[in-house]
Amino acid sequence: MSWIEALVLGIIQGLTEFLPVSSSGHLIIGGEIFGLSGEENLTFAIVVHAATVLSTIVVLWSEVSTLFKGFFSFKWNKETQFVAKIVLSMIPVAIVGLFFKDYVETLFGTGLLIVGCMLLVTAALLTFSYYAKPRMKEDISFKDAFLIGLVQAFAVLPGLSRSGSTIATGLLLGNKRELVAKFSFLMVIIPILGEVFLDLMKGGFSAEASGISTVSLITGFVAAFVSGALACKWMIRIVSKGKLIYFAYYCVLAGLCAIVYSLI
Repeated sequence: MSWIEALVLGIIQGLTEFLPVSSSGHLIIGGEIFGLSGEENLTFAIVVHAATVLSTIVVLWSEVSTLFKGFFSFKWNKETQFVAKIVLSMIPVAIVGLFFKDYVETLFGTGLLIVGCMLLVTAALLTFSYYAKPRMKEDISFKDAFLIGLVQAFAVLPGLSRSGSTIATGLLLGNKRELVAKFSFLMVIIPILGEVFLDLMKGGFSAEASGISTVSLITGFVAAFVSGALACKWMIRIVSKGKLIYFAYYCVLAGLCAIVYSLI
């Protein structure tokens, strides 16, 4: 992978991590275009996902710091309850990571057919959330947090947008737009950083082992961080205005193109 390819893919990751169009799916599409192997794609995906998590922390630092202060006051306050809901939402994806990690990794080398199909599923979820009119709730319940987390676990499938599916689920459950968007972005911080830490402990980021140069990894990381910070701010505004239907149209188009390309 050249540094130019890393730059392009890093920008794609940063934008698509927060926009509801599947970052993993677009990385696989980009990898197919650039002729990258499944192992290269997976290693690079982990690096740029870490970059977008850090961009989430920067953009939502006010919320993150408030949660930390409230949580470490050691009282059952609003902040502690919110942290507890985030922890609850992480259980399903943690189970997937512990027991099905190898299977998930193999999906990154299966080509574009599954990506195209999951993009169509993403489009369906976004469409349902746009037209559904559930009764609005004041806060995300523990039950809703777990259900959103369950959907996040399924979003390990390449092409099924994590942000799109979790935000759409939260909206279908009747949660306020801006609140569910921020919950969706905050709930992924610990799982991704945990995965990166485990891979670091195993030596999974050796440039020689991955086949990607250190320069390319750094370039992709920086590109994903900058574009991710911009996309995070943009996505919160988009969700608050209820404009997710336009991304459903895009996912249908991208999904059909991916399916057709995989069958040629």
